[in-house]
Amino acid sequence: MTDHAPIPAALDHVIFAGPDLTEAIDAVEQLTGVRAAPGGTHPNGTANALIAFTVGGQRLPHYLEVIGPDPDGDTPAADITTFGISERTEPGVATFAIHPDDFDDAAARAAEAGVQLGEVRPLSRRTPGGELLQWRLTRGEGRDPDPAMPFLIDWAATAQPGLGSIPTLELLGFRIEHPDPAQLAAKYGVLGLEADVVPAEQVAIVATVAGPRGPVELR
Repeated sequence: MTDHAPIPAALDHVIFAGPDLTEAIDAVEQLTGVRAAPGGTHPNGTANALIAFTVGGQRLPHYLEVIGPDPDGDTPAADITTFGISERTEPGVATFAIHPDDFDDAAARAAEAGVQLGEVRPLSRRTPGGELLQWRLTRGEGRDPDPAMPFLIDWAATAQPGLGSIPTLELLGFRIEHPDPAQLAAKYGVLGLEADVVPAEQVAIVATVAGPRGPVELR
């Protein structure tokens, strides 16, 4: 694990999703030695915990979002379709988000080129301290079902979580494994996304990170 794929400049966050939030947080900690900090709750019945990514030891707007059903909520995992939680039997990397320089232009270019990102929707999260964070993203019906297709996010006036006071992991590399790398790379080109895509039998989003337990792959 010495040659690492380059990290896309537009990377915003990597989603590590599971049917049980505590189990997902524990899984990341067991792999890396770092425990994600509570992030808050979403209106759709999910809650998250966060770890910031450093690159070369420097804090950048990249982070890991560990997400699952809100342990204090009433919505069971079977009813949460976000990030395929209702179909998951164990936690793992579900997809990722990018923050283009011009969110609206990127969304429009994708739509014009037939790259299906879904609708632009508002979303929010209530932090443990009660603060309401709000942003926009592309999700919903009509979205390309390929998990290797990222969604776009626009934080607007909200501070990007990767720069907050949360635990950190060093992000060493980021790659996509895919059965049709050429087709996926063409879609990435429409989004202006430069990411390493390698051929594989199944789709996998792989973030190579380093913490107290050394380099490991989150996938």
